[in-house]
Formats: sequence, C-alpha cells, structure tokens
Amino acid sequence: MGGSVGDNLEEGVEELRESFRSGKTKCENWRKSQLKALLTLLNDQETEIFKALHQDLGKHQNEAYRDEVGVLIKSVNLALGCLKQWMSTKKVQIPLAAFPTTGEIVPEPLGLVLIFSSWNFPFGLALEPLIGAIAAGNTVVLKPSELAPTCSSLLANIIPMYLDCKAVKVVEGGATVAEQLLEMKWDKIFFTGRSPRVGRIVMSAAAKHLTPVTLELGGKCPAVVDSLSSSWDRKVAIKRIIGGKFGACGGQACVGIDYVLVDETFAPTLIELMKSFIKRMFGENPRETNSISRIINKQHFLRLKNILNEPAVRASIVHGGSSDEDSLFIEPTILLNPPLNAEIMTEEIFGPLLPIITLKNIEDSIEFINSKPKALALYVFTNSETLKRRVVHETSSGSLTFNDAVIQYTCDTVPFGGVGQSGFGRYHGKFSFDTFSHEKGIVRRSFITEFWFRFPPWTANKLQLMRLGYNLDYLGVLLNMLGFKRSN
Repeated sequence: MGGSVGDNLEEGVEELRESFRSGKTKCENWRKSQLKALLTLLNDQETEIFKALHQDLGKHQNEAYRDEVGVLIKSVNLALGCLKQWMSTKKVQIPLAAFPTTGEIVPEPLGLVLIFSSWNFPFGLALEPLIGAIAAGNTVVLKPSELAPTCSSLLANIIPMYLDCKAVKVVEGGATVAEQLLEMKWDKIFFTGRSPRVGRIVMSAAAKHLTPVTLELGGKCPAVVDSLSSSWDRKVAIKRIIGGKFGACGGQACVGIDYVLVDETFAPTLIELMKSFIKRMFGENPRETNSISRIINKQHFLRLKNILNEPAVRASIVHGGSSDEDSLFIEPTILLNPPLNAEIMTEEIFGPLLPIITLKNIEDSIEFINSKPKALALYVFTNSETLKRRVVHETSSGSLTFNDAVIQYTCDTVPFGGVGQSGFGRYHGKFSFDTFSHEKGIVRRSFITEFWFRFPPWTANKLQLMRLGYNLDYLGVLLNMLGFKRSN
C-alpha cells in the first residue's frame, strides 16, 4: 500500500531510506508489482482524475485522457514490457586483447529521490517521472503542486491505495513544505516548473549536498511557418499550430507554441486560416463549449490580462482578446507584430495569447531564434529540405519537431528535456529509467597476466611499452617483450 506524509516529515523520509537500504526495491518483481499497481490506479481512478482536472483547470475529459491518462498508460506499459532489458547488465569491450580483461555496465538505483511536479499537467508531470523512478528501483517522495489542489489531494489519497507505503510517499503543501524538503539530503531531485527563479532555488539547495538535479523548465517555444504552397499542407499545419497553442491546457504548457515566425507575405493567409480553425475547434463562443481549459487561478489570469492590456500590445490584436475574470477564461487571441520589447515577447506567455512576428524572409527566423534563450521546443512547418538542414545545424533547443507541435512529448524513443535556460536532464521511456539510475562500470581481471611495465622503477623500455600499449599496438608490445624491435 502507499502512503502520504503529514506532520512527521522526517520520520516518513527516514522510513523511505530504510526501505531502500533493505534492498527490496532493487528486485525486478517489486518494480513490476508497483508498475502494475500504477496501471491499475490509472484504470480504476480514471473518472476521479477527469473530475479533478476539470475542477482545477476546466479540462475536458478527452483532453485529460489524451495529454495525461493515456500518455501515462502507454508509459507504464512500455516500462513493464522493457524492464528486464533496461535492468540487464551490458557487456562492454575493453581494448586489452593481449590480456584477459572483461567489462560490464550495471544500472543501479540512485536511492531516495524527490519529485516536484507542476500544476498544468498535475497527473502527467507527477506520475511520468515516478514511473521512471520506480522502474529504476528507487524510493520516492512526490510533491504535487499546491496550485492544483483537487489533483494534489487526489494523488495523496489514491497513491496510498495502490503503491508500497514504505517506498512511495506523497507530500502536500506550499512553499514552506517545499523549503523543508529541499533542506533534506536526497539522492536525486527532479523538478518540473516554468520558473527559472525557482529552478535556481532548487539547484542552490541541492548543491549543499551535491545532489544531482533534473530541471524541466520552459521558455518561449517558437513555431516557424514557411509559405506552404499546398492548400492541404496549409490546413494541416494551421490545425496543428492551433492545437499546439490553445489545445494543451489552454496555452499553459511548457512545450506549447509561444509565438509564430512567418514570412510577411504569407502572414495574411496564415491569420485567416487561424481564425477559421479556432472557430472549428473551439466554437463561436469558446467559453461555452468547454473544449478549452481555463486559467489556473486569478493571479495568473491577471498576469495575462496585464500583458494584454499594454496599449501597444492591445493595438496588435487581430483576433479575440476578450476575457471573463469570474470564470478565469481568456479567449484564444492572435496578435500581429506586438512590440518585441513588450512583456509578451520577452517573457514566457503561458496562456492563450499567440503573437505572430513577420519577417522579410523565412530564413531570418534562424537569426531571430538564436538571439533568444534556448527554447524547450522548436517547431518548424516547412517542406524545404534546405531550411530543415539549416535549422537542425544552426539552432539549439531541447527538441526540434518538423510539421507538428507538442507530439514529441508522447514519443518514448526520443529524449524529452531542455537545454540552457529551458532546463537540463531528460526523461520519457528508457530515458526516464536512465535519469534515475547510475550506470556502474565494472572491470574484471585475473591474476594470470600483469602489466609489469606500469610500475616503477622506470626504464626507457617501460616507456616504450606504454607507448605501444596506449596506441593499441599489441603486436608491437609482444615483439618488444620477446626482445625484438618492430620495423617501421
């Protein structure tokens, strides 16, 4: 069974340490049992998860399944199917052919790990790293975000019903609790959040104990839209852009599109298509259709409203712009060329506001992107192989996706993570297992042969033998040891 930690925080954490020291979490059977229990949790509690996500964020159950429950079920099934392979010892070649030496790489769990999850995908961002931590054989403290209180409470209540209470615990609370947790010693900290400021706090706390950290942050993720000639390609691209901006938690997604770069001649066509697809996806009155998530709370609502109310920014609105504070709803909004020094273009938006920036030439997008901090994700919609090659080789981002948006989050065979200000470390699929594992190198030697020339007293011949050995010239070593000099 699982457990949550209340007032006795230190006692609960110590129980997790004892559980790890017992060695039970290292067993394949234990790991599989916990992963199966997590799969049962997702199936049994699906309705309650849908209710919680709707209560905290207004998410439609289809969106909730697509972005959270369904992704998690896929991830658990992958971990269950691949666990034996992931845990297996890997033989490695050691280039000492003349001497009997073998090598292995053994993945071992790090120990007790702390996971901070975010509020925008309260189940996905809590349980996705948990899957990797359990699969790797760790004990875990999970700290859900207090900004999604219904989801946090549900996690604290249902995890004890399914998981091992001496190995996985949930800690609820706000900043004070987070500070208490950060004062403790951990073997790994995994943090998801949009704030670089909080990321720095986590890193500073971890540095006291030399604790390794994975930071999953965010940033301004651009979408580059080329002048697509095919009507079909245009429609598919715009649908994916609108979905990648407004369809994932109402724009409150770290991997969501933050702004669009487009050739100035193609901008009018792009905008008209965007208006059309917003109506198709979210209806004439998006607030009434319940097909788009609401803003998480009043603080974030007012932040977005203030961004939009800057006179020069409001003047750039070409679609939408309305809001309702009572329901924490902001209409999907498109802006054309807002000032580049305005907050909407200097800070991560994290809401349903989409600036479109026009360029003289689409190739100028590379210089524009490189002038900004590295993004968590970069999206490029083009059929030009030349542009694709340039973007691959001339830009840097956590991930790069051509002709789609956000889809990379669901891919288990490519790593998910940031670079630079958008974070560091990676997870999903096998990468989650690796993030919570230490690959221990093992070298095995016998007593039969010896590298006698590696020890003093030193001679010129020993130096020559070392030169031959480090150059992997085993025949030369053998000839030297037999008293022969190899001719060049």
